[in-house]
Amino acid sequence: MRILIVEDEVGLAEALREGLAAEGHWVDAVHDGRRGLEAALTGAYDVIVLDVMLPGLDGYEICGRLRRLGQWTPVLMLTAKDGEYDEAQGLDAGADDYLSKPFSFVVLSARLRALARRHSVAGPGPLRAGDLVLDAAARVCRRGDREIELTARELSVLRCLMTSAGQVVAKRDILDEVWDSPADTDPNIVEVYVSSLRRKIDAPFGRRTIVTVHGAGYRIAPDGD
Repeated sequence: MRILIVEDEVGLAEALREGLAAEGHWVDAVHDGRRGLEAALTGAYDVIVLDVMLPGLDGYEICGRLRRLGQWTPVLMLTAKDGEYDEAQGLDAGADDYLSKPFSFVVLSARLRALARRHSVAGPGPLRAGDLVLDAAARVCRRGDREIELTARELSVLRCLMTSAGQVVAKRDILDEVWDSPADTDPNIVEVYVSSLRRKIDAPFGRRTIVTVHGAGYRIAPDGD
């Protein structure tokens, strides 16, 4: 993989660069937000490791700008912060995954591989639920004629739900399908992604496509009413 690390803690950045290079990856590291944005916009990387707290531009702003400019390289955000609101902010900015410091290098490496794998593997043909269409292979989601921007993780969660349209999908089943280490992942993270999806595919259109089945999980309502 070609990996870009944007991290202002030079020691941490170099440790990550050396560890990932030892695994056979091609790695660049920069230490401020503006240089990170410039490097990311080249499109030369398979995944980006992006710290939140950076001089110049913070990670949220970098990720948001990348997505607005049509750059969809998977982003794993690193932060010393913790909590669902910080995570939700990262997801809203377009991040695909989120890891709080301190973290295990083994876990980070596994998550990067998972992001790259999900980004590159072609999925099934377009899935439909009423006027909602998801083409996972092309990474395109549309409601009618309007395209909806989704992160790689949001796309994977929605694909998991839409392939079982009409059936209840448990949180644990979504974790097993979408996350690389589901046994070590808090099931409540699924709620964060479902909420993010609802803000994108339902709320602007006055729909309720993703329905909560209390005590069981979620299901797709094809008509979305």
